[in-house]
Amino acid sequence: MAFRISSGRFLAGLALTGFILAAAGCQSGDNGILNLGFGKKDPTAPPPPQDPKVLASQLNAYCPRVTVRDGTAFFNTYVNEVQKPKPKLKKTGDAAADAAAQAAADAAAATPPDDSARIIYQASISDVTRDCSRADGQLTMKIAVAGKIVPGPKFTPGTITMPIRTAVMHGTDVLYSQIHQYQVQVTDPSVATQFVFTDSNVVVPAPTAQDYQAYAGYDETAPKATTDKPRKKTHRKKTAATN
Repeated sequence: MAFRISSGRFLAGLALTGFILAAAGCQSGDNGILNLGFGKKDPTAPPPPQDPKVLASQLNAYCPRVTVRDGTAFFNTYVNEVQKPKPKLKKTGDAAADAAAQAAADAAAATPPDDSARIIYQASISDVTRDCSRADGQLTMKIAVAGKIVPGPKFTPGTITMPIRTAVMHGTDVLYSQIHQYQVQVTDPSVATQFVFTDSNVVVPAPTAQDYQAYAGYDETAPKATTDKPRKKTHRKKTAATN
């Protein structure tokens, strides 16, 4: 009798479990917790999201980012020193000794000098920013560069000139590039002097996508500003004409 009761309870429990699984399968659908990947996709499911398009309002508010390229954040100037000619070595007649002496002299000449004592000033860029406006199919930018000037051992108070370049690129195309010989008055050689330079004349075609890149930094390859000195007039002596 006990075996029949236990067997009946077991069959009843098994039937109840089957009913619960069948009901859960009907309710879960293709995306339910019991989906094992064998069912078809739900035709009513929304399509996957596509790449968002840039709206006209977003493009009008777009202002290209300004970055400082590697190697253009610092600008150092040094005094020019006259290079001394290499001393002539007297030959002793010993080929090995003469070769060793010549090698030592060449190594000493090839050793770079200590430039720290020749520094006039060191200039560095600490921050860059920009501002943009649109009109008549053109984008006008104001690029600002902030930095400081640290006088060196050879510095004397006065006006210094720093070559600062601003540029705007579209891929490999140069839309704008200008070198500025920016001058700063430095009067106290014992402290650093802060400066802010602004290029307000950056005008490029209005972008059709957010793919412009602006740059700012020092350009040591730019020609230095020179002052034209008036030439001295030379007076030639007149000679009497001879027949």
